Amino acid sequence: MLNRSLSTFMNAFTASDYTLYPFSTQNPKDFQNLLSVYLDAAFFPCLRELDFWQEGWRLEHEDPNDPQTPLVFKGVVFNEMKGAFTDNERIFSQHLQNRLLPDHTYSVVSGGDPLCIPDLTWEQLRQFHAMHYHPSNARFFTYGNFPLEQHLKQIHEEALSKFQRIEPRTSVPAQKPWDEPREFQITCAPDSLTEGPSRQTTISVSFLLPDITDTFEAFTLSLLSSLLISGPNAPFYKALIESGLGTDFSPDVGYNGCTREAYFSVGLQGIAEKDIQTVRDIVDRTLDDVIEKGFEEDRIEALLHKIEIQMKHQSVSFGLTLTSYIASCWNHDGDPIELLKLGSQVAQFRKCLEENPRFLQEKVKQYFKNNQHKLTLSMKPDDKYSEKQAQMETEKLQQKVTSLSPEDKQQIYEKGLELQAQQSRPPDVSCLPALRVSDIEPHIPVTELEVVQAAGDTPVQYCAQPTNGVVYFRAFCSLNALPVELRPYVPLFCSVLTKLGCGSLDYRELAQQVELKTGGLAAAPQVLPDDSHLNTYEQGVLFSSFCLDRNLADMMHLWSEILNNPRLEEEEHFRVLVRMAAQELSNGVPDSGHLYASIRAGSTLAPAGDLQETFGGMDQVLLMKRIAEMTDLQPVLGKLLRIWKHLLSCDSLRCSVNATAQQMSQVAGVLEAFLRSLSQSEKQQRPVCPHVVEKPAPKASSRSCPVIRRLVTDPTFEPCQMKTHFLLPFPVNYVAECIRTAPYAARDHASLKILARLMTAKFLHTEIREKGGAYGGGARLSYGGMFTLYSYRDPRSTETLQSFIKAIDWAKAGRFTQQDIDEAKLSVFSAVDAPVAPSDKGLDHFLYGLSDEMKQIHREQLFAVGHEDLVNVSNRYLDTGRSAHGVALLGPDNASIAKDPSWVIRQR
Repeated sequence: MLNRSLSTFMNAFTASDYTLYPFSTQNPKDFQNLLSVYLDAAFFPCLRELDFWQEGWRLEHEDPNDPQTPLVFKGVVFNEMKGAFTDNERIFSQHLQNRLLPDHTYSVVSGGDPLCIPDLTWEQLRQFHAMHYHPSNARFFTYGNFPLEQHLKQIHEEALSKFQRIEPRTSVPAQKPWDEPREFQITCAPDSLTEGPSRQTTISVSFLLPDITDTFEAFTLSLLSSLLISGPNAPFYKALIESGLGTDFSPDVGYNGCTREAYFSVGLQGIAEKDIQTVRDIVDRTLDDVIEKGFEEDRIEALLHKIEIQMKHQSVSFGLTLTSYIASCWNHDGDPIELLKLGSQVAQFRKCLEENPRFLQEKVKQYFKNNQHKLTLSMKPDDKYSEKQAQMETEKLQQKVTSLSPEDKQQIYEKGLELQAQQSRPPDVSCLPALRVSDIEPHIPVTELEVVQAAGDTPVQYCAQPTNGVVYFRAFCSLNALPVELRPYVPLFCSVLTKLGCGSLDYRELAQQVELKTGGLAAAPQVLPDDSHLNTYEQGVLFSSFCLDRNLADMMHLWSEILNNPRLEEEEHFRVLVRMAAQELSNGVPDSGHLYASIRAGSTLAPAGDLQETFGGMDQVLLMKRIAEMTDLQPVLGKLLRIWKHLLSCDSLRCSVNATAQQMSQVAGVLEAFLRSLSQSEKQQRPVCPHVVEKPAPKASSRSCPVIRRLVTDPTFEPCQMKTHFLLPFPVNYVAECIRTAPYAARDHASLKILARLMTAKFLHTEIREKGGAYGGGARLSYGGMFTLYSYRDPRSTETLQSFIKAIDWAKAGRFTQQDIDEAKLSVFSAVDAPVAPSDKGLDHFLYGLSDEMKQIHREQLFAVGHEDLVNVSNRYLDTGRSAHGVALLGPDNASIAKDPSWVIRQR
């Protein structure tokens, strides 16, 4: 359906005690189509044995054409879960839930323990589905402006009326409370991207809380958790994070309301094993201190302000967010309507505080101090962990094979051939509903923008939007004057700039003001490829924030203090932030390995690619690891100070504001004062980059002033083909091949975008996921013209690179139909026409200089793509030798790669 729909979201989620099937679209006909398919998927799946073996796991000869080759485990779900458990945080969180709630549903891995998945039989799956995936056990949620009556009619006719009501008996029993605390220790693989194994132990203390269907109690405990955990003023942040014992909070920290009974967890990761008891003592002492002293009134107000601004902030996934918010409570027969009445819950919370000033302290005493259902869980690295896991898989395989008779083995061989034949046949999708290309809107909606100059010569883009009383501010500042040796430190500078204090405010006071007056302040490095030239890009830092309109002057005053007077000398807190940032980067690699592989693969193909690797690739992960291990951070702070001075002297600042039309006059005055407050010293620094070109952005309107973007270009750049293997202790691989093609404004870009979707849906999905067993894979085209083929949680490595070659040959041969092309267009337009939040309207124009006229031209080029265009661009760009290719792989040791001198092997 991804290829037959204009959906803006489509997925299925497995929680610990329910499955959620969410989708969204802006097209009424498409909504009805998707609802029909989703009802079928949920209640009428075709559970043939072959389908189950294909998608869940299968026992198969390595070569289906040779029954003498060894039997191996294969399957998408099997490799998905193997990949999931390469993440030590996931291992810890899973054990925490299993052991804190051991009596019933939550004692098992809902997504499937890789070593248990092969024990599930087809008959068990069928019986489980018949009991649980029944309309009598279902809940339906819709959000949006399509008529509700049509939804209810369709649900009744296509699902409810076709079943007899049953009593599913699927309620989760309450967990029996413990008489005394318990403790466990588990092991994991060492993390090669953080400090050595001597400081890789994780410890947490967790408490079972009341049933989540008690709506107000759950709301109160969620707020209490935030007061205990969130930000540098929180008691546990002060006591644990700033103790220097660890690198970051333990996984699953805070309030978790996804199970029938909620729980609260707190602890540290990145500690020495000898400090386990110390952390436990700190947790106990901190709870005693909170019971005695309570919380500052300003912190409570800041938290309630956060709720207010979250209620007003509009996002494109608001309906999905609401669905996720109510799902767990409703699943256990809680009242979903009551759950959404946040205003009344806030009022009741304030009333409780007024009537009893020790209201929160008594909750801490009741649910934490006096709670015997308390779990202490620790996890330490084991050098043999991965080896032991592999051994258990081998033993499981041997157990399965030993139990097979010759007839069983022959049947497996025959099933393998049958599966291979089925996977080689195009699926018959004629039974599925579909939109037509003619259903796509031919024109884009116009976004009204105006650009004016403020404080002399600073361009400010104004976009009037229904922002619900919230003002959104952005500022972009060029990095063209920054020395090359400082570039790797820009992401760290951005990460800590708003967290180290400024002017008269130390970091705690600044954090308090940010929470009281804004929805958050952020800075992020940017690499913005040019729309017309592959060797040209813009580099800079994007500052962004939002606030309620009544707090606009306060928010801009905070920015003025941060940019003029940052406290970049607070080494003690800086060390805390560095360790947290390094830990977060390391923890994110298993979930985003395909992205890291893609960035590395494209790093030598265009000048922007090298900077993207520096800012957001594996080079940045490894740099942060080295910085976190440094004993003296003064040299690093010195580099951040130099970055700040170059940034402040930037003469190519531009700003944007999204707010209601009624707010604009107030915003203009405050913004004028802010811009004039910025230090004006040392302007007009010469760019470090030898080639900087000035490019006017398209005028936003006839009344708008021009915006000049200063782009870096390298007319002598020559792309370099490189293959890199990052050795990481994962049981699965992340593979990417990147090809230099055509930028956004080139006519071929539209054809390449359609081609990427076509190759994903009609070739790579079958080859990489269904046949190869990877959890995901496909092709995509970046705005800057990098065409990337990738796989995710892949049991194969070099074999997948061969699949990429086959995919290119398939495209060059034009082995696709007009229907295939139309389906690819539907899928591409679902992304092109994805809803844009009021806060982000005009952002493409502000950052990239993209006008509505340019987008409309690109839209018409997408409509016009035909079979010949797709074959032509396949041959022109994707063929080996026609364009530069880069390859990257993240994964375990690989004997064939190690012997191949064309590969660069990177140790962690």
